[in-house]
Amino acid sequence: MISADDKFAITELLARASYGYDERDLGLLESCLCEDAIMSLRVAGGDLMGPFEGRDNIMQLYRDSMASQNDVRRHVVSNHLFTPSDPAVAEGSVDVVSNLTLFASEEGQTRLLTVGLYRDVVRREDSGWRIAHRHVDLDSAY
Repeated sequence: MISADDKFAITELLARASYGYDERDLGLLESCLCEDAIMSLRVAGGDLMGPFEGRDNIMQLYRDSMASQNDVRRHVVSNHLFTPSDPAVAEGSVDVVSNLTLFASEEGQTRLLTVGLYRDVVRREDSGWRIAHRHVDLDSAY
């Protein structure tokens, strides 16, 4: 069973990761990832992108994405569903599925870019909960 304190800490972790991206605070964003983190992405049921393996590779993906963006992003992460990971696979880990709503503002206009799901595995490390695996399913391209 996942404690209320752990659920709160994990929810805050996911919020910090989103805030770090939105504010382009790469140090904050990096601190949310395990060193051996893995990330993948699928847009509108298309081809799988990734996996991107290791925190450094994921951070490079984020830096490259930010470099091509002139707008202000707001990732809204909600409706978290927590389930313990299979202990044989990931001791001390929790699976979390969250809704993602992504907005962008540019030149005084705000628009909805896309919605989707984050499918995360978070792991407790000495310094707290971190994202060990993230798969992003976006409902549409933007």
